[in-house]
Amino acid sequence: MDNGLTEQQASEVITHLAFYAGWPNAMSALPVAKEVFAKRAQVGGAK
Repeated sequence: MDNGLTEQQASEVITHLAFYAGWPNAMSALPVAKEVFAKRAQVGGAK
């Protein structure tokens, strides 16, 4: 995300990853991604 990846694009990557790594792994990644997005928004790093 520091190099221009948007939140939407990061979410799409997780969805795409689900087909390769399995849906349980992708669903486990969602809370982590949400936490990262929230922390970046607090700091003002969200785009």
